Amino acid sequence: MVQLIVGNKGKGKTKHLLDQVNAQVQSASGNLVYLDKSTKHMYELNNKIRLIDVSSYLLTDSDEFVGFISGIISQDHDLEQVYVDNFLKIAHLEKEGSDIEPVIQKLDKLSDAFNINFYVSISLDDADIPASLKDKIAVSL
Repeated sequence: MVQLIVGNKGKGKTKHLLDQVNAQVQSASGNLVYLDKSTKHMYELNNKIRLIDVSSYLLTDSDEFVGFISGIISQDHDLEQVYVDNFLKIAHLEKEGSDIEPVIQKLDKLSDAFNINFYVSISLDDADIPASLKDKIAVSL
């Protein structure tokens, strides 16, 4: 399952995502990973959550981002949930007119294949999300 947390920049998506991952760590039976563009939120996360600063890994496009996610999945058979903050930036989709749909669809396929839940924060207004992804919106800020 892929759930989207959408809203324009500064609306509180990161706080919502941090609160959600910290709440889930108590009931999760597997591992949780939090992907971000920096380590800024390191001290806001429970120490059982693995924070990965994606900017350290020299990704240059959305295909490499999906490959990166696949690599994380392949090395952690107990992975249960992946939280992606600043999705547009770390997936290299922030350029005007970039289509997020193919990347979200790939995450959905990975989710189904490996039974992993993805929670993705996207700095777009609800109205700017493609119609085919509207059913994945969990929170609109």
